[in-house]
Amino acid sequence: MAIKNFAFSPTTLKVRAGTTVTWTNQDADAHTVSSAASGGPLHSPALATHATYSHRFTEPGTYVYLCTIHPFMTAKVEVTR
Repeated sequence: MAIKNFAFSPTTLKVRAGTTVTWTNQDADAHTVSSAASGGPLHSPALATHATYSHRFTEPGTYVYLCTIHPFMTAKVEVTR
């Protein structure tokens, strides 16, 4: 997953349970990968340029996330069995 031009790309990613997704910040500004719902599994620190954050999705479902620094940046991961 790319973080580029103040957007997550792709905005919807479909993966199977057990898949590890890695986000890479390609912007000059810092970004986070944070679950939109409280208690969600995604909680990255602020990612500097070229920094990465990975998460292994073990349960099926739709995981909506955003950048807490720039909340207009939203996307989701859809996990199936």
